[in-house]
Amino acid sequence: MNSPVPAAEYDVIVIGGGPAGENAAAYAIANSDRTAAIVERELVGGECSYWACIPSKALLRPGHLLAAARHMPGITADGLDVEAVLRRRDEFVHDHDDSSQVAWARDNRIDVVRGTGRLAGERLVEVDGRVLRAGHAVVVATGTGANIPDTPGLRDALPWTSRDATNLHEVPDRVLIVGGGVVASEAATWLAALGARVIVSVRGDALLGAVEPFARERVAEGLTAAGVDVRFGVAPVRVSRPDVADTGEGRIHGGPVTVELRDKTGTSVVVVDEIVVAAGRTPATADLGLAAVGLPDGYIEVDDRLGARGVPGDWLYAVGDVNHRVALTHMGKYQGRVCGDVIAARAEGRAIDGPRFAASADHAQVPQVVFTTPEVAAVGLSEEAARRAGYAIDTVELDIAVAGSSLARDDYAGHAKLVIDTATDTLLGATFVGPEVGEQLHAATIAIVGAVPLATLWHAVPAFPAVSEFWLRLLEARRG
Repeated sequence: MNSPVPAAEYDVIVIGGGPAGENAAAYAIANSDRTAAIVERELVGGECSYWACIPSKALLRPGHLLAAARHMPGITADGLDVEAVLRRRDEFVHDHDDSSQVAWARDNRIDVVRGTGRLAGERLVEVDGRVLRAGHAVVVATGTGANIPDTPGLRDALPWTSRDATNLHEVPDRVLIVGGGVVASEAATWLAALGARVIVSVRGDALLGAVEPFARERVAEGLTAAGVDVRFGVAPVRVSRPDVADTGEGRIHGGPVTVELRDKTGTSVVVVDEIVVAAGRTPATADLGLAAVGLPDGYIEVDDRLGARGVPGDWLYAVGDVNHRVALTHMGKYQGRVCGDVIAARAEGRAIDGPRFAASADHAQVPQVVFTTPEVAAVGLSEEAARRAGYAIDTVELDIAVAGSSLARDDYAGHAKLVIDTATDTLLGATFVGPEVGEQLHAATIAIVGAVPLATLWHAVPAFPAVSEFWLRLLEARRG
């Protein structure tokens, strides 16, 4: 069977215009005369820019500031202006206009091809009937979509996903959130701050299952203190909603949602105005044409150079959530940079044996901030993960209670923990909980990635009076 005749040719074609794909394209053609195209069916900038990281943080930040103000004598803090909060959110997502992102692409000599991209063979991408050919590489950066469980009646009730929650136009009075991960915890935080009465239904026995237990507990306590009803060991088993319809632009019209919840003691019923499903993600590859290049449906497995395993010829790559390594925007962008460097080096016949050409940080050096109240900031391995990996470890932990934290706000409450490889006296992991602790994380990331011995960290003197002085207290506790 003959391949279709290409209608256009580029050196690099990226399917998916989110941050990971943008970085892969930019790095692959940087400082060269190579050409690149991004194929995007929705908005250039992707999920993060319009439906995830950016709008969610825009909704979370006012609540964080309000909480801080209420713990600072001398400041009057009455509450949030919901309309103003939503208006600022809209400004950050540019009212779903991606013209500035398209301008960035063009300024970087990257063509934007509108439409749904599909693999059509080796180095071939079909876009709504038009075929593009890649001279060097095709990069898949299509990400993931929200998973909706097969709970009876749930899909018919048109539940909100994270997209709907971050782009809400009115704050529902009563909300049920299904899930216990980052999306569920953050959504509960901002919805409660905006005035909703929130129930969180968690199938397991804890929120944020991958982080240290003390972090999970403090987030649950923070949500409870904010009026959120967090229920563990609970799952919906039936959902009903009369007269429901999708009126467009993310607006759902319908009556109240009746949800039957089951726990180990039996069932109960709650009635809410909206149900938010935050129950995991699925790869956006169903219509990608993976069979055309010999790959099964689902996530695309890659090596550390981000090349697709099982596809010969070093031409197909996958970056971001679609490769199922780490579902975080900053790690997807990191993968995009590594992938772009690999493509550029191979195109120019250069060696790719240096550390820059292999993604290593997305194995056991991953930083993440959960923007709840309090925040959780973690990097590397938890104590449980380190023991499971076979390390001989020591741990040190203490409350964050230094002059800087006391000055930052009254009643500052935080906790910090380090996981230490006793064989090398270097950090394997760090977890911080407290107000604004995300700003403390990069120091721990550098220490872990750089394998800095604790004896050397002793000479990294924290400024006074800053919150970061708790690093000194951790090192003192370790010495003691």
